[in-house]
Amino acid sequence: MSSSAPISPTRLRQIALVAEDLEKAKHLLTYILGTEVVFIDPAVKKWGLENFLVAIGGDIIEVVSPFQPNTSAGRLLYKRGDGGYMIIMQTTDAVARRSYIESNNLGKVIYSHEHDDAVCIQYHPKGIKGGIIPELDSHRPSPINPEPVASTFSPWHACGSNYESYAAGMRRCAHLHLSEAVCRLAPGDTDTEKAAKQWEETFGTRRIQNSLEFTNGCLRFAPGVKGKPEGIASITIAVESSKNMNDILDRAREKGLWKDGWIDMLGIRWYLSRAADGNSRL
Repeated sequence: MSSSAPISPTRLRQIALVAEDLEKAKHLLTYILGTEVVFIDPAVKKWGLENFLVAIGGDIIEVVSPFQPNTSAGRLLYKRGDGGYMIIMQTTDAVARRSYIESNNLGKVIYSHEHDDAVCIQYHPKGIKGGIIPELDSHRPSPINPEPVASTFSPWHACGSNYESYAAGMRRCAHLHLSEAVCRLAPGDTDTEKAAKQWEETFGTRRIQNSLEFTNGCLRFAPGVKGKPEGIASITIAVESSKNMNDILDRAREKGLWKDGWIDMLGIRWYLSRAADGNSRL
């Protein structure tokens, strides 16, 4: 292997989940978290999927659901039930990183697409620890988007072409922040630091021990547990203001989803933290 490519500023821009009942998932996410749908992508129908995207500030939670047999999302749904599907990162130059990844046999591209100023590259999950499909994307800087990674409400290709529409939705949800995700390793695999190091070496994200440090949050790895599948175990949302926090807790309790410290929703443990103190979970 050649010497490691430089670490690049990387943002945890989107997390994709898979659910059997898309309408139920939409209701729960929007109602419980107090967010809104900013885009429904008709293009995913060609893969036998339907989806929606909700805003977590300037970042995104996507939920997909298969309506045709023999889809990768459907196979995952059959195997694990509702839960995690993809981790989608935004870097400064996804094409350059792809060249590094392929030249060092660190990953296999399963899908790539370029349009306008955006590049989308998905990698095969086999051999990459964490049990999800990793995607590394980028937007070229431009006069109207000079800092694509750093700007909170920068354009994001997954939300479609109507920037004014989805950016307005993002701003209405500016009290929410995507703070952390945790991926559980496969049963028997307890080397969380090795997993984080693999992602660091492959995708160029800064690492501290078993945690990938994104510009807006982190991705940690947890040891595998017998009887539990690998994949996304939890997501933490940072919330601004006590009122917003209490409203989310009240709605979770109303639906019977509050489980003494976390919200049980779509096969994921959802934790809440205060935006002023991202390390302080309820």
